[in-house]
Amino acid sequence: MARRPLPRILSSGSASITRSREIARTAADSATDVLHPLITVVRGLRLLAVSGRQKWVATPKERRGPKLFLGAACVLVVALVPYGPILALITVMGAAAWKGRERTPVRTGPDESETARLRSLYEALVPYFSTADDPDPLFAHGGDWTKAFDAYAFDQDGRLTSLRISYPAYFTDGEAAARSRIEQLLHTKSGRGREYHFGWDEEANHLVMTVLDALPTTIAAQRFVAAPGETVLGFTDPDSVSRTVPVRDGDTTVDASPVVWRTGGRSTEPHLLAVGHPGGGTTTLVRSIALQALQNGDVIIVDGGGSGEYAALTGRNGVLAVESGLGGALATLEWAAHETERRLITANLARQSGRPAPDDIRRPLWILLDRPGVLGHLAAADGRPDPQELLRIPLRHGRAAQVTVVLAEQFDALDTLTETVRAHTRARAVLGTALPEQIEAVLGAGPHTTPPPEVPAGRGYVRLGTGPVLRLQVPATPDPYDDATSDAHRQAVLDLLPGRGEAMEAAPVPEPADEGPATAPVPVAVAVETTAVPVEAMVAEARPAEPLAKAQPAGAES
Repeated sequence: MARRPLPRILSSGSASITRSREIARTAADSATDVLHPLITVVRGLRLLAVSGRQKWVATPKERRGPKLFLGAACVLVVALVPYGPILALITVMGAAAWKGRERTPVRTGPDESETARLRSLYEALVPYFSTADDPDPLFAHGGDWTKAFDAYAFDQDGRLTSLRISYPAYFTDGEAAARSRIEQLLHTKSGRGREYHFGWDEEANHLVMTVLDALPTTIAAQRFVAAPGETVLGFTDPDSVSRTVPVRDGDTTVDASPVVWRTGGRSTEPHLLAVGHPGGGTTTLVRSIALQALQNGDVIIVDGGGSGEYAALTGRNGVLAVESGLGGALATLEWAAHETERRLITANLARQSGRPAPDDIRRPLWILLDRPGVLGHLAAADGRPDPQELLRIPLRHGRAAQVTVVLAEQFDALDTLTETVRAHTRARAVLGTALPEQIEAVLGAGPHTTPPPEVPAGRGYVRLGTGPVLRLQVPATPDPYDDATSDAHRQAVLDLLPGRGEAMEAAPVPEPADEGPATAPVPVAVAVETTAVPVEAMVAEARPAEPLAKAQPAGAES
């Protein structure tokens, strides 16, 4: 059957119809452009009228009369003032134009891509937050995700920056394994390459996921605003601590959130243990602590690695010794144990007699050991006692004697630490790249954040006693004698180093012992009696013993 041709008006007039539509559309656009100011003013007048009507309706009836009288008086005054009506008209037109201007619409919800991301995340959480016996499940396949996600925020790239999740009460949020599965899922679905913080509110059944900003790595060593007995270990997130200190960050001064470690007689965590892999920043932390301790105390440094990282501190005022050999380390730590006993006995006698404690026992003494496991291995091979055994008295009684012990060790030698060291170092820090299991084994609790995509030196986690696990970034405190150190960081460390005493510079350096080079021997340690009465009995009986000579700087006469 042959197709019938279209009517002539439809076949020949399609081009003219299309042309007419384009002309009409162009004319409408031109009219809109010409009349746009008038449209804006009319829209503004309508909005002003609606706003005035709403205010008039909201006005109580007893106040409408005075307001009406005041308005009539204003109209009369404007009418009597020269050029008043013209100025009033101009004012009203200007207000209408401002009120009726086109504004950028405010977003009231997620767009299509963000909605798809939230729905996908909701579907991924269904197997973990739902059970077959729940009659009204909060999480169900194809369910309403707006009931589970209370609040959310996205960045300019459409990636989640915060999310608040309501989960069922029967979810086992008290189990670490269950929480870990949820955190890993959210980390994977929300995008890798960022750090996430997970805040669990078990009482209200809420989980808040927040994207954390990177901690600043440009803050160098400097004099921090801290009271005596306070040491700034590094810096953390602003919402993790309730204190800020002004610090120099390059050429500017900013407020940073410090992790403050308190030592002394009232400290609950008088000793510190820092653990990390090579290059993690444990030596940087020890060096930073040493520079802060030298402000009002004496420092003993034992470098078990023998790498010379503390050579810049040798012979400085307040630095009693910098040892790297086994013989010098044993002698120095033995003197430190006797010095702790002497301080305890002197303080006890002063209390019994009602006198204040002498100044020489109130000055803090810091014992800093870097990699004691290496020295323990050398001592075992040579048949000598482990240097960690000499720390028993400073660790147990150091808080009362103003003696603080700081140890830094690597993960591969963590099993060499003695039980005394593990029991009395309640302040812990883990620096560098580490697995969650390793962090939890050292700190006693796992962090509530995901690992950072890049781990700079001095970046890790810290926990003071039974407190929360905090992110930590140690201030840049490199070895100033290292060629790879930048000029700015080198000068920052050199400015903090104390001067050298005249006796230190003039005294000859003794020959090194056979056990290894001792960069700064302590001569008085040889003159101390090696047989000591247990400190508990000495303090209890309060028997005056022969006072031990206080350690002199390296090279001074004993």
